[in-house]
Amino acid sequence: MIDYKMIARQAKSLAEADNDFVPVLANVSALLYDAMDRLNWAGFYLMDKGSLLLGPFQGKLACIRIQVGKGVCGTAAAQDRTQRVEDVHQFPGHIACDAASASEIVVPIHSGGKVVGVLDVDSPEKGRFSQEDQEGLEQVVRALEEVTDFSRLRI
Repeated sequence: MIDYKMIARQAKSLAEADNDFVPVLANVSALLYDAMDRLNWAGFYLMDKGSLLLGPFQGKLACIRIQVGKGVCGTAAAQDRTQRVEDVHQFPGHIACDAASASEIVVPIHSGGKVVGVLDVDSPEKGRFSQEDQEGLEQVVRALEEVTDFSRLRI
């Protein structure tokens, strides 16, 4: 069982040394990739000039830029709502950055009342993510929102 509360606390403590989004998100992606089994990607896409730009991550190569409203990440950003997809191949407009991905969960990240990015976690296993995973990852994102400085983003 994954201790998402512990990961959220660790995310907050990481920001004490430096709350700039790059080191905080780099370490949180490593924490999640290590703590969660059956993943092939865990990381972040950040708003940059109106689209999502690849941020810190762990795992396979990834798409560099995703348009808001496109794919699972872009849909989460556009709708400002977590997307938990059991089978990405059934998701209209899915972007296959890694053909091995079968399921995905994406959580929007906010700062100053705006969506500034998304946490994206992929698995090669269909139906990998549960409601418990969703609630836990949303808790981690809330912790990031409290402590991370996103002011350098070019939204």
